[in-house]
Amino acid sequence: MGPLSAACAVGALIAGLGVVAMAFPGRPEPWPNHLMRRAGATAAWAAAAVYSLGLFGVLASQHAFGDGADSIPAPACRDGFGEATREGLNHHRSSYLPLRFDCVRDDGSVYSSDSDYGWMNATSAVLALAAALLFIGAGYATELRARKAAAAS
Repeated sequence: MGPLSAACAVGALIAGLGVVAMAFPGRPEPWPNHLMRRAGATAAWAAAAVYSLGLFGVLASQHAFGDGADSIPAPACRDGFGEATREGLNHHRSSYLPLRFDCVRDDGSVYSSDSDYGWMNATSAVLALAAALLFIGAGYATELRARKAAAAS
């Protein structure tokens, strides 16, 4: 695991502990806003951790290509695949958004070097969306509370 993945995982753990701390006495008021902000921070750190895990996988596959003897075609396209799958392997395509490292055959057909990129893309997108919605919800709750206080005075 790369240093960025480790930093993101530690950040998610710390943010998650902040969410759990909201259950104990002495929590800050208004606690729903703090809870939503802390949950949003946890989701954001978790999204960054999952994305960086996949990013380092793509970077490692890209780096292994053309790096020394027996590195063409990319080892990620050869290792762990049967001869029938590798038949006619021509080149690869990599992408960082969305994460993928695809292997291309002579006939134009494509297979993924790692099926984990699918869940990493989906998980990081869902967590990032959840973080954005939690932060927007916390801002909306603050605005609503301010309007109610202004109307009451």
